[in-house]
Amino acid sequence: MNPIPRHPRAPAWSFLCLLGLVTSLGAAAPAPAADEALRARILSALTEGGTYAADVLLDEHGQARCDYNLTAGKWQPYEPAWHTGQIIYGLVEAYQITRQPKFLAQAKHAAEWWLSLQIKDGSNLHGMLRAVHGGGIDYIVFATVSDGTGGLFALWRLTGDDRYAAVPTQAGDWMLANMYEPTQRVFYDAVDPRTGAVQKITSPFWPEKKTQVLFDVARPNNEGSLYKDMFAYTKNEKYRSVFVDLCDSLVEKQGPEGLWMDFIPNNRAKGRFHPRFNLWYAESLIEGYELTGDQRYLAAARKTLLFYTKFQQRDGSFYRDNFLDGTSKENSVTGSTVSFAGLLWLRLTRHGAGAGFEAPLQRALQWVLANRFAATHPDPNLAGAFYNLRSAAKGAKLEVLQRDLGTAFGLRFLAAYYRANWPDGGKTAKPRRRRRRAATPGAGPTNGGAAPGN
Repeated sequence: MNPIPRHPRAPAWSFLCLLGLVTSLGAAAPAPAADEALRARILSALTEGGTYAADVLLDEHGQARCDYNLTAGKWQPYEPAWHTGQIIYGLVEAYQITRQPKFLAQAKHAAEWWLSLQIKDGSNLHGMLRAVHGGGIDYIVFATVSDGTGGLFALWRLTGDDRYAAVPTQAGDWMLANMYEPTQRVFYDAVDPRTGAVQKITSPFWPEKKTQVLFDVARPNNEGSLYKDMFAYTKNEKYRSVFVDLCDSLVEKQGPEGLWMDFIPNNRAKGRFHPRFNLWYAESLIEGYELTGDQRYLAAARKTLLFYTKFQQRDGSFYRDNFLDGTSKENSVTGSTVSFAGLLWLRLTRHGAGAGFEAPLQRALQWVLANRFAATHPDPNLAGAFYNLRSAAKGAKLEVLQRDLGTAFGLRFLAAYYRANWPDGGKTAKPRRRRRRAATPGAGPTNGGAAPGN
């Protein structure tokens, strides 16, 4: 696939078109009952968004382009390993509803790039993923791996190709052996990609902090529910135990408001919380409830999602920078948070824990459907994208980014909503028969007991 060309006038008219979109945002009307008109709108959005993800968001190698800088008219990478994994996840979900062959083909293409990050040099990083964070953080980061693995496991469930589960499992094995702190049930965040040294004393996320403690360098990293997926793949009870321990750790460390303010990218000192970070943890707790039936996990996830209803705007949107005192900076609207929260409100409702979520869910649905760049937009870098804006001052310049995450999470949300209301279409696939493959240390199906290579 050829890169999307930079239009010579993209910065000027892209930004003006974006401004037009911003000024058109209004209060979303309540969604109608599950009828054919709504069904058609969702199918259209899934088709247009899936086409955009397949044709634009991935480069010729299958790597996510990540953030489109409207003011510069160019793409810039940021944590491509997890962005690519979430685009794979969105494409798989869109494919299961629309059955567009291109969506599955491009998900596989992106997966090949993701698999190529595996380290196979026999070093002490052997089996790990070279998932460097980027953006000034030149370290492999646990969550940069785990936030992307969900897409790979979704592709495995759909296709039965073991590679899509085996490589994430080997990375998970490496992190379990080298990064886990079992006493506090946390994983260290960062690994030096040159030496394989786990950063246990200082974190690259806190360069200005002279004295750092365990929770500065480690977190209850359950984002992406990696060890639950590893258990589903291998049937190895050790992975189930790790996942459940992490769920227990999250319940223990959750604050009274429903967040995890002790851990970056939340910032307790400033009272600021990240728009998606806490939702990742809540999602893993829902996964934990589905695995174990433990009501504590469901209650903790519900607590998080109740808190988020306080920060949803009347039109259904969320701002990026929000504070515990109830205020928000109104300069960046994060569509990925709208979709992620909507997805979790939907899942909690399915489990009988949705009291108070119906109106926020419908506002989220209507906002996502209404706030997309038209498929006929003159800038091909934006045509069909789900809205996700981030703006910030860079010295004397204003940087405005349209992020790929709006589309990735938007596809997941709309597919889940469609499946919940029209269950005749796009049922979640179960794993097909696994293809035969050579045995790989640290990965692959087992019958319990110690995992290979550990």
